[in-house]
Amino acid sequence: MWIADGWKDFEVLDASGGEKLERWGKYILIRPDPQVIWNTPKSHRGWKEKNAHYHRSSKGGGEWEFINLPEQWDIRYKDLTFRLKPFSFKHTGLFPEQAVNWDWFSERISAVRDRQVKVLNLFAYTGGATLAAARAGAAVTHVDASKGMVTWAKENANASGLSDARIRYIVDDCVKFAEREIRRGSKYDAIIMDPPSYGRGPKGEIWKIEDSIHSFIKLCVSLLSEEPLFFLINSYTTGLQPGVLHYMLSYEIGKHRGGNVTADEIGLPVSGSGLVLPCGASGRWEA
Repeated sequence: MWIADGWKDFEVLDASGGEKLERWGKYILIRPDPQVIWNTPKSHRGWKEKNAHYHRSSKGGGEWEFINLPEQWDIRYKDLTFRLKPFSFKHTGLFPEQAVNWDWFSERISAVRDRQVKVLNLFAYTGGATLAAARAGAAVTHVDASKGMVTWAKENANASGLSDARIRYIVDDCVKFAEREIRRGSKYDAIIMDPPSYGRGPKGEIWKIEDSIHSFIKLCVSLLSEEPLFFLINSYTTGLQPGVLHYMLSYEIGKHRGGNVTADEIGLPVSGSGLVLPCGASGRWEA
């Protein structure tokens, strides 16, 4: 398992009974997590001293209970700053487990000295990977179907002191954007994608990961340059285990380009138990 253990402003304090207890900066949140199927004693004082608690509804969805939490606050990861805001579907605007991937690809980008690396970040959300790649020196094209998420990504970039000149923001359906880029003859040295399990594009386009992901990987391989660095795909869908990601990347890229394919779970350390909370999977191809 690849573990995101470089955080100072974020920490999983405990996990039990379908919930995780987290510290985001100086604020304590309780959020549901379907992976937490164990029931261990909730002895950490944070369970009682939380600043907000997201309660899952038996009818689907849920709602926040705010005790003492600002509408917005910042946390840092190394030299990146992220603006956090609790919003529907339990999220805060950041997936901290992805820091293990940020570190991985940042090393590869910063090692390139003869050119500026061009990175395409698809389903780019609020820009965690975009900021990490730009900070490492890449020129990043950031694509997401949600205008609100793209605006949020710009706020994070500004908070991190990253110039918009290094990041190109696109509000679009990721599949249609990739198809247009192929017609334009555009090429990228690296591709990052963090596809949702299910989603809709700005014009009602339907995305269902089990039906669409393999064909989309195959499509995006056409956008790789003659000297590509890496291809990274993340999954939070239970059915897409690391072995599935490994197979698709090996078949569509490794078979033709060589290089190295690895895939594994990603996780966050739980300080209260000394164990690791699984948080999805990632597949990596590198030249």
